[in-house]
Amino acid sequence: MFQKVNQFARIPLQFSTLVQSQKTMTDQSQTDLGLYKPPPTVRGMTELDRAAFSQTVSVPAIRIPTNVLNKAVKSLKKVALQRPGLKRVVEEHSEDGNKDSSEGEHRLLLLDPNSITSADSFGGEEAEALKAYGVPQEIQKYELQLTYENLKSEEILRAVLPEGQDVTSGFSRVGHIAHMNLRDHQLPYRKLIGQVIIDKNPGITCVVNKTNTIDSTYRNFQMEVLAGESNMVAKVRENGVFYEFDFSHVYWNPRLSTEHERIVSLLQRGDTVVDVFAGVGPFAIPAARRGCEVLANDLNPESFRWLQHNAKLNKVDRKITSFNMDGRNFIRGPVEERLPALMKGSQKIHVVMNLPALALEFLDAFRGLLGPEPDQSLDNLPQVHCYGFSKEDDAQRDVVERAEASLKTSLQGQCSVHLVRNVAPNKEMMCVSFTLPRGVLYSTHTKDSGKRLSHLLLSLGSSIKT
Repeated sequence: MFQKVNQFARIPLQFSTLVQSQKTMTDQSQTDLGLYKPPPTVRGMTELDRAAFSQTVSVPAIRIPTNVLNKAVKSLKKVALQRPGLKRVVEEHSEDGNKDSSEGEHRLLLLDPNSITSADSFGGEEAEALKAYGVPQEIQKYELQLTYENLKSEEILRAVLPEGQDVTSGFSRVGHIAHMNLRDHQLPYRKLIGQVIIDKNPGITCVVNKTNTIDSTYRNFQMEVLAGESNMVAKVRENGVFYEFDFSHVYWNPRLSTEHERIVSLLQRGDTVVDVFAGVGPFAIPAARRGCEVLANDLNPESFRWLQHNAKLNKVDRKITSFNMDGRNFIRGPVEERLPALMKGSQKIHVVMNLPALALEFLDAFRGLLGPEPDQSLDNLPQVHCYGFSKEDDAQRDVVERAEASLKTSLQGQCSVHLVRNVAPNKEMMCVSFTLPRGVLYSTHTKDSGKRLSHLLLSLGSSIKT
């Protein structure tokens, strides 16, 4: 089942998918956080006991005749009590707890105690509406039973975690999986946190926590299932494209959706895309759907397998030639073999290198790639889009200088740099784009030394045999 969430609102669609990061604690409405005073017994809880959170609170209410109820409720929407799973309009009761004899003629609208503290708290528009509907501007108290179901994630976790400690925590949603990066002080409560995330976020059935940093070789990480099922095969939809993959064995970042779309928007039908670190296909598959021919490579066997699967899933497997190789070997093998013929054509060639931890270092694979420059010069040089992380104050200058160091040439005035996103405090993800210089591709003396040595040894062997 695919599920989609708009960038700003949750809108489930029948055949869509969710690929969006969400801040579960910090993005909650702050309107009525003071309403709930947690019982002291829940402090330090590590195993979720939902019944322990029940509490009776007193909230303001206004008595409204049923014949103007809908209109009055609409006019008082801004000051009405907003709570998950809670009815704002309730029947009124007499002091002995029984239904009022006139209950068929009136209802009570529960109000937000942070907005309405007395009859004078209503704004001008609200007061005018009440007068027009003949509703007395009188406030009464209503004893409201709050349960776990009516509480927000922030309230529950603030009540449980040690007082004074930060309870904010974010997660990335990948299909049915919520991926968290818990802080050390939250780890003793991780199972409870995971269950709360499932309870308060429809569609999430698995919560995982990253237990180590991303592996630079295969770009995946170890994770612990905090709550829910252990099914790691996610189904997501990004920018209209469907993907399936085992999240525990491949790299997927929903925060890169906009960047994927930005690069794909540069492509034209008939262009060639060389995706050096393709993953499960977030660049390669949209490019193929756009009418491009794609050479897609990834070292991770699992990524390679899901890349092929997703190409078939989106019916573009005939447009994608996939490889399971080291990035340098891919450039110096299949790319080198095809590049001269591609450069004779007029369609653009785009090289995408999205491995920000290492990609800038892999640019050296292009030095002398095509050997001596041919007599007939080829002007259709590849456009490179290479990603890198930077912790420097001037991140733009840093990634350009590192690209220049790998290429052994200057890119000043010949490249553009795009800030992709802020990864962490003082750490940026950047993309440097440039036309691959002719002096890098062609050379008589910097051609891969290993290949030259291999050819020399073969020649010597032939001479000895003869």
